[in-house]
Amino acid sequence: MKCIVAVDRNWGIGYKNQLLVSIPADMRFFKETTNGKVVIMGKNTLESLPGGKPLANRTNIVVALEKTYKVPNATVVYSIEEALEEAKKYNTDDVYVMGGASIYKQFLPYCDLAHITKIDYAYEADTFFPNLDEDDEWEITADSEEQTYYDLEYRFLRYERKNK
Repeated sequence: MKCIVAVDRNWGIGYKNQLLVSIPADMRFFKETTNGKVVIMGKNTLESLPGGKPLANRTNIVVALEKTYKVPNATVVYSIEEALEEAKKYNTDDVYVMGGASIYKQFLPYCDLAHITKIDYAYEADTFFPNLDEDDEWEITADSEEQTYYDLEYRFLRYERKNK
């Protein structure tokens, strides 16, 4: 299983249920990477997507706490355990965890690869991704050249779990 996320300098990922910034090349990378794959997200992340609808051309697994929550064109599960069970139906290399913060935190132990777009700027954030630079279990195995979007600098990094 993998995770995919854009983080700021402090590993912030969102503010008031919205992304901190939308960088077209990052959005394109996300779309190309997850297209035709399985994405796991929490209910709030789903509701923050355009129209609050599941992503097209992907199998969407949504984790919700309310047992009555239903979403057309998505599989809704009601616990992390149910999500992990559902994910077993697919090739583990095709499953991407895409947020939000509590989903990332709970699924990170099951992931062996993380696609991180690291933005060299500190935004006001209220949700965060675990800092992999401070976690001895993770190492950077790929690093793009520095990219720019207007005055923002960012890099595409791949982290892999050591001794997997």
